[in-house]
Amino acid sequence: QVQPVESGGGSVQAGGSLSLSCAASGNYYSDNCIGWFRQAPGKEREGVASIYTGGGNTDYADSVKGRFTISQDNAKKTVYLQMNGLKPEDTGMYYCAAHFPPPRSWCGDYRRSYDIWGQGTQVTVSS
Repeated sequence: QVQPVESGGGSVQAGGSLSLSCAASGNYYSDNCIGWFRQAPGKEREGVASIYTGGGNTDYADSVKGRFTISQDNAKKTVYLQMNGLKPEDTGMYYCAAHFPPPRSWCGDYRRSYDIWGQGTQVTVSS
């Protein structure tokens, strides 16, 4: 199985923006759940946002609502995470993940069914 490939991480100051990309070239892109997760040092991994690529339905963690936007480009089999108004607490390794299709649970249930994982991209927000 071809893993998703994340890119776009980097270091920014608080209030800045970054755009992450998840290239999902495997056969799990279409009509499936693709989510963004993050893990800060010493903390558990948490779900940030998800999208159902079959219809564009999205879900966001409360901590990022109004600041992050998840979107898709079907032609490129790529899911994006636009992050605005970044805060130091947004710092962490950001991962893209997908269900083994077809999706077996609601895309916004980040504890379940995300089985195909990328290697991650680091986001660092300084105050």
